[in-house]
Amino acid sequence: MSQLVKWLETHQLPCPVKQNFGFDCPGCGIQTAFIELLKGNLTESIHSYPALIPLLLMLLVLTVHLFFKIPKGAAILKILFIFTSLIIVAGYLVKMITR
Repeated sequence: MSQLVKWLETHQLPCPVKQNFGFDCPGCGIQTAFIELLKGNLTESIHSYPALIPLLLMLLVLTVHLFFKIPKGAAILKILFIFTSLIIVAGYLVKMITR
């Protein structure tokens, strides 16, 4: 696992929005948050990108639903999508206001 973390740390992709326009996009921080989550640093992961864990949960539910057809899976996914989207927007606004 540590080799994967080291590889991810040295191969992070730059944000084209930040490079070209000079400000963060709503996805900035997701790579760092994922690496921190792999390291076990939950607090740092949430601080870097608050929507990562709900996003991963949503992707997990989507994958399980595609293979096993969860009852009311579409409704659950809609709720998770709205919840995750709200966290992304709120986190982005907080980041833009506080920086």
